[in-house]
Amino acid sequence: MPHVRPATLSRYLLQGQLISRGCLQTRPRVQASSITTPHVQLAQYLHTETSESPSNGRASVGVPFRKQLKDEAKKQKALGKKKKKKNVNNQVVDGWELTVGIEIHAQLNTAKKLFSGATTSFNDSPNTHVAYFDLATPGSQPLFQKETLLPALRAALALNCEVQPISRFDRKHYFHWDQPSGYQITQYYEPFARDGRIQLQSRDGIAAEDGESVSIGIKQIQMEQDTAKTLAQPGDVHWIDFNRVGMPLIEIITHPEIHYPATAAAFVRKVQNLLNAVDACVSGMEAGGLRADVNVSVRRTDDPSNPLGQRTEIKNLSSFKAVEDAIIAERDRQIAVLEAGGVIAGETRGWSIGSTETRHLRGKEGEVDYRYMPDPDIAPLLIAPDLVTHLRDTMGELPDDVVDALIRDFGLSSKDAMSLVSLDGGMRVEYFWNVVARLQSQLGANAPQEHKPCFQLAANWILHEFGRLTAERSDESALDLGFSQEGECIRVPAQHLADLIHHLYNRRITAKVAKELLWAIFRGRVPGEYHTVLDAIEKEGLWFEELSSDEYAALADDAVRGQEDILRQFLDAKVFPQGKLMFLVGRMVRLGQEERIDPKNAEAVMRDRIQSVYVPALKD
Repeated sequence: MPHVRPATLSRYLLQGQLISRGCLQTRPRVQASSITTPHVQLAQYLHTETSESPSNGRASVGVPFRKQLKDEAKKQKALGKKKKKKNVNNQVVDGWELTVGIEIHAQLNTAKKLFSGATTSFNDSPNTHVAYFDLATPGSQPLFQKETLLPALRAALALNCEVQPISRFDRKHYFHWDQPSGYQITQYYEPFARDGRIQLQSRDGIAAEDGESVSIGIKQIQMEQDTAKTLAQPGDVHWIDFNRVGMPLIEIITHPEIHYPATAAAFVRKVQNLLNAVDACVSGMEAGGLRADVNVSVRRTDDPSNPLGQRTEIKNLSSFKAVEDAIIAERDRQIAVLEAGGVIAGETRGWSIGSTETRHLRGKEGEVDYRYMPDPDIAPLLIAPDLVTHLRDTMGELPDDVVDALIRDFGLSSKDAMSLVSLDGGMRVEYFWNVVARLQSQLGANAPQEHKPCFQLAANWILHEFGRLTAERSDESALDLGFSQEGECIRVPAQHLADLIHHLYNRRITAKVAKELLWAIFRGRVPGEYHTVLDAIEKEGLWFEELSSDEYAALADDAVRGQEDILRQFLDAKVFPQGKLMFLVGRMVRLGQEERIDPKNAEAVMRDRIQSVYVPALKD
């Protein structure tokens, strides 16, 4: 199947209507106050006072994730605690078997909430997109928004699930200020998708103990409502933003088939990449659009007939590292309790960034506690087979297919291919395709076969040199690169990078000059002060005029002058001392005109003269 971009995948609806801003909708976004359904205009924030923390662990203080990490590190340092050294062999504890099941909650990429006409909102003013039903106002009724089904179905197909022709919604009862109705609408008994499976490979970062690959089963995927957003304030005050209540989620529930912490983290990462690839999810873990709960149990390995141990649940893990670290900490805690003769209690536990231990939150609720019941106000959800077939046929390439193509067609390493696919929600690999298309037009029809090093060079620059551009040289330079779903970069347009790579590949400019040109493009000098990359090279006289063979030889002679001690180490060496060779090459570059020196050619000249001139002279 030809390559299909995520931007293309997101541009269809039941009637072929286009969407805007990456969200499924049948008409332009409107503010809550202009929707036909009556909406409630609330105060900027509703707030409640309490002496306890939210019992469901959903509180959010509105602090960026990176700042949380820094603040926690400072706190631990102030307390005199040393950072726990990572144990490279922490995937297994001798005599014990770990079993993990995962529940992933992902916000769907939709324009409306699940059961009301209110628009989804992530950055708008608090409590400005709220319908009567969102607040459980008496007399209000749920109305299923069909647009929310499409990204959910794409997610289910990407996870190899069987879509159920009939599914139903249930009420899950619990009382907390973030759920105004006193229950959450979900699909506990009859979800819309079942029996999926994901194949993880070693390149996905699974534990070495799993070998080259491992298959993880998905029990079911269900649609459900999100809760309101709680923002903790000083003095035991919590502000409530109801913009989030009723937003459509999917909950992905695995079978308890994971046995290593690293594999659990790799599974969550793989799910996030798949959801991004099919435009099903709003954002990833780093932005709060995807959260993971893990169920952890341990049992001794001396008796294979032993049942699985009592499980505990760790709620709302917000990073891949947190998934792995929390599982390790909870596994070790349970083992310590059992070895001391204790009993593991079924409970819900929490995890804080930078912590080394899980903490008790509350006793574990069960099916009886939640009092599940079919929702009497919502009709069964009927999904036609032709819709499922259409979505499956137009799914396009999934991340594994793209990674395989990058490795096969361009010779990229699996690490670089995985990075390209996962960075910037898949938009960076779209940018790579655009650069490749422009390079192919410059190199000719057989470019992929004859010029793989050129495309490898482009991938390397898109991954690594772009990272240096935003390496906090200044506040201005640390701005986002600005990748779009169409595969363009605002700060470094694909055409300019392709021109730069083409000249560098053909050795018309040096790597140092190329880096300076990239910085000029990033700062807006190309286009601007210079119209194109070629214009900048010609106006500044940046073309590479390499030294001749005689000039290289003379420069090598200058570099070894006074370095007899270094040269003597080449006399009887069984293995050519590469480090000493590069030391001498470095002297060549420093002594000569760097803008006229090709390091590889300088290395070849120095190696040849050591073997043919300098070492024989020492022997004489």
